[in-house]
Amino acid sequence: MAGPQCCSNPPVLSSSYGAGHVEQFGGLMTYVTGSPASKYGILLISDIFGYEAPKLRMLADKIAEAGFYVVVPDFFYGDPFSYENAERPIPVWIKFHEVERGFEDAKPVIAALKSLGMCAIGAAGFCWGGKAVVQLAKSDNYIQAGVMLHPALVALDDVKEVQVPIAILGAEIDEYCPPELLKQFEEVLSSKPEGEQLCEGISWY
Repeated sequence: MAGPQCCSNPPVLSSSYGAGHVEQFGGLMTYVTGSPASKYGILLISDIFGYEAPKLRMLADKIAEAGFYVVVPDFFYGDPFSYENAERPIPVWIKFHEVERGFEDAKPVIAALKSLGMCAIGAAGFCWGGKAVVQLAKSDNYIQAGVMLHPALVALDDVKEVQVPIAILGAEIDEYCPPELLKQFEEVLSSKPEGEQLCEGISWY
């Protein structure tokens, strides 16, 4: 997380971008897109740049077009990381937005999706958001499938507790989640009795 490879080209944030809209959802300001009549909900958890990143919202819209109801909450409460704030470099910023916090904030969002009658819920987390997804995946009470994309600060012990199908997409050059660690994740998931069902796929790009 926050290495030069993933942070050298930060997005220009835009609150007005996307085909969806922003509303209060599960206690958080949330970008919502897709039909609430869908029975399938998707929770997207951003990287450190937050829920206003245009490419993240573009992805949410694309998933919604496939028939899902997609929510992208603001887990940073209006305080995404910004290189322009020289007084709050990443080591300082992260103290206010620890990765473990994402899991707790995701719980009421999941509950709000269930209250809409969703019969299945999936979650995808990018970098910072990967930790929340693996925490959600430790029980089938929250999500039925998960995806981690170049996850940060996810430990091998986290993956050992995964109980639902999960896909892990890593970056080829990533000091926080290198291919060697991805291989260990795969070995742990495959060694479980339900390994073929849990290990949806591990790859890097």
